[in-house]
Amino acid sequence: MKKHGTPADMATQPDETMAQDGIDRRNFLSCMAWAGTGLIWTMAGGVPASKMFAATGGGQAAHGASGFSFVQISDSHIGFKKAANQDVVGTLKVAIDKINALPMTPDLLLHTGDITHSSKAAEFDAAQQLVGSAKAGQTFYVPGEHDTATDDGVMYRERFGKGTQGSGWYSFDHKGVHFVGLNNCLQIDALGRLGPEQLAWLKKDLAGLPASTPIVVFAHIPLWMVYPDWGWGTQDGAEALSYLKRFGSVTVLNGHIHQVVQKVEGNVAFHTATSTAFPQPEPGKAAGPGPMVVPAGKLRSVLGITEVQYIARHSHLAIVDSSLAEKA
Repeated sequence: MKKHGTPADMATQPDETMAQDGIDRRNFLSCMAWAGTGLIWTMAGGVPASKMFAATGGGQAAHGASGFSFVQISDSHIGFKKAANQDVVGTLKVAIDKINALPMTPDLLLHTGDITHSSKAAEFDAAQQLVGSAKAGQTFYVPGEHDTATDDGVMYRERFGKGTQGSGWYSFDHKGVHFVGLNNCLQIDALGRLGPEQLAWLKKDLAGLPASTPIVVFAHIPLWMVYPDWGWGTQDGAEALSYLKRFGSVTVLNGHIHQVVQKVEGNVAFHTATSTAFPQPEPGKAAGPGPMVVPAGKLRSVLGITEVQYIARHSHLAIVDSSLAEKA
């Protein structure tokens, strides 16, 4: 993995670079990295540290009986079949194989949207069967715009959103960590949007939690403005982030942009996952977003999975990206 900048670099930017949502816009591209050997992030007492995956002994932290791990995959785009990837089913299978080969079975599997490419019934069925073969305790989903565009998410909710609120948001607790799944694809012609109903629910959901509770938020589109010119951000994400400022440990996971972007601002660590289907160009490095063709031998190196480990005693969240090209 190419690494540009460090958490310390990002945390010491002058205050005048902060927007109203508290996110530092300066040199955000310095946080960009293509998934390769992987990078592990550990949060302890609000101080982030990172090191290369290869130096971590396989990325398996000794988290003890009260800790646990979970895995994130994103943007499988089942049904896509163009030059960028003629076999998205095959690359998703590789991702599932990597999960199944982990030394310790993850408690949870989070899929952060664009499960399908055209939100067709056959695509949902194929994805459900494939993801269902992963060895994980429980699997949770949030929708992407490709999962909801044709029928306002009806088929998505029938398969993956039963028991959720509104158009598919919800929360749950697992071993001391509070997880929040959001739907920020309510508007997709420009930027993502959460909407007033979901924001009101989020505020109420978080209100009764102690500030010491570790929070993991997962959604499809980035909650912060990664690159508004390409619609890579959530227009009302600042309000959602304001509800999270009082918590000591917050991790925000998303997909949508098909590449790793990592950023730490105060108590919030943002992490965008790679796709299991195809890469997209770096912001500003192309005329616009979209499937990017890479040499056939390189495709798996820019696709991947994300493994997260929670170390309960220290409230650590350690994040490791690994590419599909790496051996399980």
